[in-house]
Amino acid sequence: MRLHVVDHPLVAHKLTVLRDETTDSPTFRLLVDELVTLLAYEATREIATEPHEVKTPITTMTGTRLASPPPLVVPILRAGLGMLDGMSRLLPTAEVGFLGLVRDEETFKAVTYANRLPDDLTGRHVFLIDPMLATGGTLVAAIDYVLERGAREVTAVCLLAAPEGIALLEEHVGDRANLSVVVAAVDERLNEKAYIVPGLGDAGDRLYGIV
Repeated sequence: MRLHVVDHPLVAHKLTVLRDETTDSPTFRLLVDELVTLLAYEATREIATEPHEVKTPITTMTGTRLASPPPLVVPILRAGLGMLDGMSRLLPTAEVGFLGLVRDEETFKAVTYANRLPDDLTGRHVFLIDPMLATGGTLVAAIDYVLERGAREVTAVCLLAAPEGIALLEEHVGDRANLSVVVAAVDERLNEKAYIVPGLGDAGDRLYGIV
């Protein structure tokens, strides 16, 4: 597993505003969108490409285009939806699937409640987007889900991660998959309620309100 913490002053600035409890939902959504586009730039650094010949106004040349099959972006509902526009802006040709996973607040384990993914993901590069990598249970379940369907490579894009969640991913995935994790920051720890500390609170609630 490859962990990449994006070290950039704009990422640090936007993340600091996200952490601020006085930041309202509209501003929070806008900053998440901007921050994900910056993370996506790093997350797609190893994306598969192929040579492609084009004719310029002067001559022909061999350039580069994204290889087939197209990548698949999968937001983990509901908070992952807030990251979709930022990711799609950089990967407009990617297909989009949806995976609904919710954390049981008693056991902290992930429970699947929705799936809108192709049955066959053979050869696909799948980008899983979820704001928080806390216990790691949700992301582990999502990774298993796409690997079972034949995904070639998995990249997880998260705003924040906790050391406990990273450790679980390393332990669970091991050498079974070509896995990358791209985050804006790795925080100190989880508290007794499995929230990231210092964190930014519940990303879903801050994006969409408490319902």
